[in-house]
Amino acid sequence: MTTCIIAEKPSVARDIARIVGATHPQDGFIEGKGYLVTWAFGHLITLALPEYYGLGTYKAEELPILPQPFQLIVRQIRKGKAFEDDPTALKQLKVIRSCFERAEEIIVATDAGREGELIFRYIYTYLACRKPFQRLWISSLTDKAIQEGLAKLKPGERYDALYLAGKARSEADWLVGINASRALSIARRGAYSLGRVQTPTLALVCRRFLEHQGFSSRPYWKLHATIEQDGILLKALCQEHFEEKDAAQSALSELSSQPHLKVLSVERKCTETPPPLLFDLTTLQKEANRKHGFSADKTLSLAQALYEKKIISYPRTGSRYISEDVFETIPTLLHQLGVTLSQALNRHAVDDHRVTDHHALLPTGESPEGLSPEEATIYQMILSRFIEAFAPNSEEERMQAELSDGTYRYSWRATRRLSLGWRAYSQDGGKDKAEATDDEDELLEQLPTIPEGERLPLRHTEITEHQTKPRPLFTEASLLSAMEHAGRELTDAESRKAIAECGLGTPATRASIIETLILRELIRREKKTLIPTEKGLSIYQLVKDQELANAELTANWELSLSAIEAGKASAEDFALRIRSYTTDICHKLLALQTEAPAYPSYRCPLCGQDSVGIFAKIIKCRNEACGFHIFREICGVKLTEAHIKELLTSRRTSLIKGFQNKAGKKFNAHITLREDGSTAFEFASKGSPQRSR
Repeated sequence: MTTCIIAEKPSVARDIARIVGATHPQDGFIEGKGYLVTWAFGHLITLALPEYYGLGTYKAEELPILPQPFQLIVRQIRKGKAFEDDPTALKQLKVIRSCFERAEEIIVATDAGREGELIFRYIYTYLACRKPFQRLWISSLTDKAIQEGLAKLKPGERYDALYLAGKARSEADWLVGINASRALSIARRGAYSLGRVQTPTLALVCRRFLEHQGFSSRPYWKLHATIEQDGILLKALCQEHFEEKDAAQSALSELSSQPHLKVLSVERKCTETPPPLLFDLTTLQKEANRKHGFSADKTLSLAQALYEKKIISYPRTGSRYISEDVFETIPTLLHQLGVTLSQALNRHAVDDHRVTDHHALLPTGESPEGLSPEEATIYQMILSRFIEAFAPNSEEERMQAELSDGTYRYSWRATRRLSLGWRAYSQDGGKDKAEATDDEDELLEQLPTIPEGERLPLRHTEITEHQTKPRPLFTEASLLSAMEHAGRELTDAESRKAIAECGLGTPATRASIIETLILRELIRREKKTLIPTEKGLSIYQLVKDQELANAELTANWELSLSAIEAGKASAEDFALRIRSYTTDICHKLLALQTEAPAYPSYRCPLCGQDSVGIFAKIIKCRNEACGFHIFREICGVKLTEAHIKELLTSRRTSLIKGFQNKAGKKFNAHITLREDGSTAFEFASKGSPQRSR
């Protein structure tokens, strides 16, 4: 009997082929011992674009576009202004069709998850295949994992619900993204892009940016008192912050006149701190961004490469726990890695009920040879967290005292480490941001004895000035966290609980959402932060009050998809809700055309007509016979409407900062308009302008 095995990538197919004894490479597959091992290149088959249905132009009367049924087509690539079939996809599909036709049965070895299942099912459906198939469901690519998986193949129909969830996600993204983008583009006569996860993520970035821009910082003062006990100087902080400097100075004077502070209460106790949980994809991406500056997409690519090299388990996981059966293998795995833990293994990360499709990220025990420096960095992060997670709890003695000068109360807190536990294995000494103590705590080698009612001598007093600060702009790490925990600020308890289970997107898709927003020029990286572009802000202002920008709605869709995946909800009911919502959002967005402001027209410097319009990427004359145009982005700076008005009316802008030359060097300049309609730079310290286009 001939069996076809289809993997998601060539590298995975080669590993499986070696295990089953298929040793004869062919064009697009590997053959041997009754097996044909082939592969996809990601999504070879996709949902057809509107053009396939004869809807190439943007017309309000054609919205919403609701295909019934959806048509599948070969993956498309852009060529000029049109799309055509991807030649690579066409070639590999021909190979897959041939393998399917030759085989009596199929083994599905695409990635174990919603998207991996969808990749196979779309190919299977498009090729009209009817051959029976079984599922290889594995979380790592070690020889042992593949062998055990092949020995325990699952019936293909067991994953029908997973496919239905993936199909529902795919169609929902198409319906909302295509229709909302077209509706807004028609209403505002521009090129706009909206999406069911993309838009609320953009809204998060825009809201934070506007909040940051509009924040008015105010000064405040803190009052500090240094006291002494058992020869140790203790720094206590006044519990009241002062908004007026005079009030702070008055309190300082009153404090300084006191020789002692009276101890009102003392609390002293021993505590244990469990190690941080194992990494899931999102926490790995956050840590890699915070510590090493890696983008979320880069971290995912590096983790995927490590998985394909069989060095770590499946990376697209949303769980930070392992199951009991996996826990049984941990002692052997630690031994393989050359790690000895002196005490019983910590079970903090063991919970069968909190393992979803895949357990947390683990090293496989394979030797990490031939890694790039960046791959080695990610591997070391996963390895260190793995060791920490099974190390003992750390032990601390904590002490807190409350004191008084007769008017104000003061707090002092300190910690003494009794046992480092997992912190001894941590790369940063256990100073993980999520685990770190408040900066008002003192870390002491010995804690003093402080009896209640005691009067402790006052050795030093001071006030320090501070400024209120806005919430920081998003980094990729903090945006990933915000997407993961979208809806935390909701007041409705049920909605908050629902969103807590899924957030915006999934661990596997959040990085691509951020990259899509950057690619579509809706947000941009500025050093370590993410800020919206002018285009992103304009979209946000248009849709901020629409449900499409609402994290609660989008997260609930993800919850519905999870319910479909678990067989607890109907894909048909979900599709009906999405179609109804799509119709509603189209009507709301198309209605914005009546509110569109009249764009000012400027006199054309070439033809003299009042016909120059401002568009998203270009300023151009509407007179087709003229041809005058200027691109809005020049050397990395996008011209604002104010700059354009100056240029067209007075032929010279005010000084613009932040241009960047080809060598990456920043410079400031005016932009001037020449008689032939071209632009030039004019430098304040130099004579003649330099041509810019």
